[in-house]
Amino acid sequence: QVQLVESGGGLVQAGHSLILSCAASGRTVSSYAMGWFRQAPGKEREFVAAIKWSGRNTYYADSVKGRFTISGDNAKNTVYLQMNSLKPEDTAVYYCAATATAYFIGLRSITGYDYWGQGTQVTVSS
Repeated sequence: QVQLVESGGGLVQAGHSLILSCAASGRTVSSYAMGWFRQAPGKEREFVAAIKWSGRNTYYADSVKGRFTISGDNAKNTVYLQMNSLKPEDTAVYYCAATATAYFIGLRSITGYDYWGQGTQVTVSS
């Protein structure tokens, strides 16, 4: 069983920064990619960012492009999300995800991942 554990969430004022971390533990597997999603109250879970380890390609939602940066260490199955210039609309529970398989659906879909963390709350006050 693979467990993903997120950390780094909290309450921050608009315009400020936070960094989220996610580490895999348990029966670790060599992942194909890892990503971040978020879910605000009353809304569906949405894609935020992803990193494909081969070539270290990164992908971002339009809403966070230029403000968020995903990075990580494949050997340690660890991924980070640096969030700058935070806005109140970034308030959500942020989830880490990992996949060992390159699903056709792609990395922007929740069905493109095999493993999920429990989530960490990020609240941005205005």
